Amino acid sequence: MNTRRYAAVLLLTMPGLAAGAQINKCMDASGKVVAYAAECPAGTRSEQTNIKNAPSAAPAPAQKSLAERDAEFRKRQMEKQEAATKDEKKSAEQAQRKRACDSARAYLKSLQEKQRITRTDPKTGERVFLEDAEYPKEIARAQQAVSNNCK
Repeated sequence: MNTRRYAAVLLLTMPGLAAGAQINKCMDASGKVVAYAAECPAGTRSEQTNIKNAPSAAPAPAQKSLAERDAEFRKRQMEKQEAATKDEKKSAEQAQRKRACDSARAYLKSLQEKQRITRTDPKTGERVFLEDAEYPKEIARAQQAVSNNCK
């Protein structure tokens, strides 16, 4: 375990490894692996491995500036806020449509049960009862309201 750690530290601290350099296994006199490196330390023997130290094929992506990251963050926040506003508006419209549907159904039911329906006369402002002859026409109007609001 100690030799592995030593090998890892040695590999990480070797600054001058050339691109595409051969990595060798460095062993001491007893045959223990001491390190893996391009050049083995004095007093060790080197054995070739099939490991090559090559740079990655794709270059590292350039870091975005703080201003760019901040602009992207603000854009995501605005999009999130717009989506939330849109969802709230849609929910409010659905709730309004449900209330209108429930109201239209209740009115139609009361008409079909021949309950006394009152209206306010626009000319005099007095309450006027719906006449029996007006019920079929009002039922048809209520059914139209139900079909428009209850989709």
